[in-house]
Amino acid sequence: MPVCRFLALIAVLLLPLGAVAQVRIKDITDVQGIRDNQLVGYGLVVGLNGTGDSLNNAVFTKQSLIGMLGRLGINTQALASQLQTKNVAAVMVTADLPAFIHTGERIDITASALGDAKDLTGGTLLVTPLLGADGQVYAVAQGSMVTGAITASGASGSYTQGVPTVGRITDGAIVERAVAFSLASEPDPSLQLRNPDFTTAERVAAAVNDTLGAGVAVVADPRTINLDLAGRDVVQSLAAIEDLTVVPSNPATVVVDESTGTIVIGADVRVSEIAIAQGNLTVQVTNTPLVSQPGPFSNGKTVTTTATTISVSKSPGKQLAILDGGVSLQQLVSGLNSLGVAPHDMISILQTIKAAGALQAQLIVQ
Repeated sequence: MPVCRFLALIAVLLLPLGAVAQVRIKDITDVQGIRDNQLVGYGLVVGLNGTGDSLNNAVFTKQSLIGMLGRLGINTQALASQLQTKNVAAVMVTADLPAFIHTGERIDITASALGDAKDLTGGTLLVTPLLGADGQVYAVAQGSMVTGAITASGASGSYTQGVPTVGRITDGAIVERAVAFSLASEPDPSLQLRNPDFTTAERVAAAVNDTLGAGVAVVADPRTINLDLAGRDVVQSLAAIEDLTVVPSNPATVVVDESTGTIVIGADVRVSEIAIAQGNLTVQVTNTPLVSQPGPFSNGKTVTTTATTISVSKSPGKQLAILDGGVSLQQLVSGLNSLGVAPHDMISILQTIKAAGALQAQLIVQ
């Protein structure tokens, strides 16, 4: 499928879908205060097959190895200059500590090489304390590394798929300290929209008030909906709220990635009637009002509709016309698609339309 046809298909699929656009409140909001906490630690991965750090280049790895052996009762200070192993790598270990997790439960961890190690596959992470932002130890990690990468090399070449210097250990850390948070003791929690919007916030508040009673939900700002659950079971109330459905309202947005030529068009994006010329390419968008009259002696009503015509031409010397009105960006994409306009040319056209004030949407260029 040509890229431009794919872009046109995206625009069609993103048009409003009526009742299908209903989403649960739990999918667009978070309860304030319920969040993950990030952990970080420094450790050593051992057992590598000659793909670890060069101790002469990674001084911190050498010092860590000497310190670890010293704590285990092995004095290596006198032999420090003779340590030449390449089976050890220093890594930074990161993890997310979920909300409401308890002591003794396990979490996933990720280890990333610090030095010049080539591959962490098959290595074993030694006991590594994981610290929070307050400097306290919240978990301890240890286990066998899995990178999912593939490396192969020969005398005159090599091949690498994936990132062999980053590994993951599923359930690789045991939680030693939990973050205290009592949801049941919060009579006035707040819902936070992941995408702030006044209209969506009002719709969420209306849905909550229709279910739990007037005044329970009050919109504080485009992101925050305050809840008054005094005298109610907080957990049961939130469980009832999160399954309510609303139709979110998002601003019209066009996102383009110039490096890859990707274009994502949001719903409700409109383009004023304009004529576009790029080289010898001319695109003209026209809206024609149509009036439908009812038959004689009928009870019908006069209805005004609009017929949209898009003409595309490669002939030089065309006159440009700028008209008032608005059409769907998908219709414009369809017209450009008929000529097989390349994605990068499409991005240039969108940027020019925005500069002319004819793109009725936010244009985000990454």
